[in-house]
Amino acid sequence: MRIELHNYDHQTAYDELIGVDRNPRPAARALFEHLWGLDIAELDARRAAVEAAIMTMGITFTVYSDAGNIDRAWPFDIVPRVMSRREWDRIDAGLKQRLTALNLFINDLYNDQKIVRDGVFPAEVLAGSHNFRPQCQGITPRFEVWAHVCGTDLVRDRDGTLYVLEDNLRVPSGVSYMLENRQLMKRLFPELFQATPILPVDDYPTRLYDTLAALSPRPLERPVIAVLTPGIFNSAYFEHSYLAQQMGADLVEGSDLVVAEDDCVYMKTISGLQRVDVIYRRIDDDFLDPEVFRSDSVLGVPGLMRAWRAGKVGIANAPGAGVADDKVVYAFVPKIIRYYLDQEPIIPNVPSYLCMFDDERDYVLSHLDELVVKPANESGGYGMLIGPYASAEERARFAELIRANPRNYMAQPTLSISTAPTLVDHRLEPRHLDLRPFVLQSDQLYATTGGLTRVAMRAGSLVVNSSQGGGSKDTWIVDEEVM
Repeated sequence: MRIELHNYDHQTAYDELIGVDRNPRPAARALFEHLWGLDIAELDARRAAVEAAIMTMGITFTVYSDAGNIDRAWPFDIVPRVMSRREWDRIDAGLKQRLTALNLFINDLYNDQKIVRDGVFPAEVLAGSHNFRPQCQGITPRFEVWAHVCGTDLVRDRDGTLYVLEDNLRVPSGVSYMLENRQLMKRLFPELFQATPILPVDDYPTRLYDTLAALSPRPLERPVIAVLTPGIFNSAYFEHSYLAQQMGADLVEGSDLVVAEDDCVYMKTISGLQRVDVIYRRIDDDFLDPEVFRSDSVLGVPGLMRAWRAGKVGIANAPGAGVADDKVVYAFVPKIIRYYLDQEPIIPNVPSYLCMFDDERDYVLSHLDELVVKPANESGGYGMLIGPYASAEERARFAELIRANPRNYMAQPTLSISTAPTLVDHRLEPRHLDLRPFVLQSDQLYATTGGLTRVAMRAGSLVVNSSQGGGSKDTWIVDEEVM
């Protein structure tokens, strides 16, 4: 019995792998020729082997609501998302353009605020920002870069247009799953990797190390880098430990570090204190330094901000970078790109309505049944209203929330986001997905060739977050010119 496509006869969304004629798109042709040459029993056997590998390798994520057993095996679909290198080259340029402009914007906000004085970015938006840190004003980090690691979420609409859905600039996660997905696929289909020009992602840990090492205040060949984690109960702990191991960095918690009188950061070791040059922090600003932010934090390091201000340690992402990780600020990114770079955005934003403006708020309130409404600073798919799927009571509740705090809400059209074939009950069915590439910036710019594809495993669902039932796929960027 061979694998077959199902529910593609009246497909309305753009499909990443299958064209309207039900034939695979050019970049995915080799994949599908191979899949259709396998019978279901063999495919099921390979999938079972991959699921066993996930358990053996301990690739997990955490669902906080499942207090009885918070660790879950990573949900993985064995049919990859495939894109052509020709399309990816444009995406690569757009991602680098966007992060370059956002870092210029963040540095400006904490220093001269020219963009505010010139009337391009409203002062009221800055005044209402939950993530603007006054404690960071007057600081210019090395290379004038604040967000060294960015995870940019991309979605494609029914007409094939690719949009930036949001920028994740605080402590973006998911890259370890991108790397593990690739290793799983190499186990599953080694013959395809030999025959198909799939661009690699394996160099990410080296690129991340180089990005962090460039921030070292000391001119060392191998600076001491520490990954600062909240601990084993954090939902991304697997990633923290994975990246530390891959980079040869030290995995530490706040209690493992101390700031001495010389304003340097030291790590406690069995041989005594060892100076730390760069901290890749995976905890939020609020918990970073109890002397400056939340005094009740036990996750951070007292005096860390003092050490950073003194230039004795590099921190990535820099404290305060989250000022640009705001869904209201997101709506201004096209203007930010034009202001700082004098360029048109290569990748467009999703059209957005800001509830802080009277006319746009009135439109949102009268079209709640058509729009997706998002709070400015939530993440992980929480706190959203998906209007067409919401009840009248839910829409009424959101209307009150918007009226009470209009600065905190923005809205976008409900996109018919693209799908890709996903293996369900021995057949391929379309499931909606997004894509999170990762971009690095310090003294150089780098974007992954692909990213973490997140997929809604339930039919018709638009929610791709693993914490809410989503899964993931490997992402293949195929160089068609050498096929």
